Amino acid sequence: MKTRSTGTYEIADREIVASGSDMRVQILGLSDGQSVPWHHHSEITDSFVGLDGVTVIETRAPDDVISIGPGQRHSVAPGITHTVHGADGGPCRFLVIQGVGVYDFIPDSV
Repeated sequence: MKTRSTGTYEIADREIVASGSDMRVQILGLSDGQSVPWHHHSEITDSFVGLDGVTVIETRAPDDVISIGPGQRHSVAPGITHTVHGADGGPCRFLVIQGVGVYDFIPDSV
């Protein structure tokens, strides 16, 4: 996987479920106040499935806020800047299915 800028952020839990030459499936767990920082993918789609709590996916251009609960799904297309966190800053756990490609992390000033 190519990485343009990795950014640094801490999450409570990361479990790789499957990884291959063209895709990766992982479960991410966020504790209170944690988030996946603003970023976009030049070449891949993120497909999210809620597992525990309410997972919030915010996007820019278009600006949107999507909340998914356990069993609900949402995808973010390549080039769409997004962040992920729990509702009201709380914990959440979600599955993310990703193609393998470029990850572009955005500076904290977004």
